[in-house]
Amino acid sequence: MAKTAKKSDRKSPTKSGNGGSGLDIKKIRELVKLVEDSGIEELEVGDGTTTIRIQKSSGIVMSAPPMMAAAGLMTPPAAAPAVAAASEPAAEDKTRSKWRDVRSPIVGTFYRSASPSTPAFVNVGDHITAGEPLCIVEAMKVMNEIEAEFSGTIKEILLEDATPVEAEGVMFLIEPD
Repeated sequence: MAKTAKKSDRKSPTKSGNGGSGLDIKKIRELVKLVEDSGIEELEVGDGTTTIRIQKSSGIVMSAPPMMAAAGLMTPPAAAPAVAAASEPAAEDKTRSKWRDVRSPIVGTFYRSASPSTPAFVNVGDHITAGEPLCIVEAMKVMNEIEAEFSGTIKEILLEDATPVEAEGVMFLIEPD
């Protein structure tokens, strides 16, 4: 990240120069606009030290030497979020805005059931009450049972069984009572 780079090593991509790269922010924005306005799905441009790939379906991916990436040369995808937001119906957005998430308190492995041979604690559509077990997050060989903090209906389970979960990673979406 930029915090670890020495001030003398950083070059700002927003200045009139190109920040040590052959592609500056203005050029990148022009390339994004070109991809958005044209019929092409993907564009890849490089100058020897930096490669930029712009894809309509998945946004912008930029490969750069570590110092350049730390200087903040990566730009967020401009078109993908706007398209996704515009395609969802307004009624569903209003309903989804009421949903609350259940996040993992720790880094670990997410399990939907106590053992592979037992049924899952909860499934989509199940009504839950506060204190009811939702899943287990294993961390350092310790099984931590995660309980519901509020009552509601399970709307989405965002992780597959036996997959890694980060601390504060969203595991469930619940419509509260």
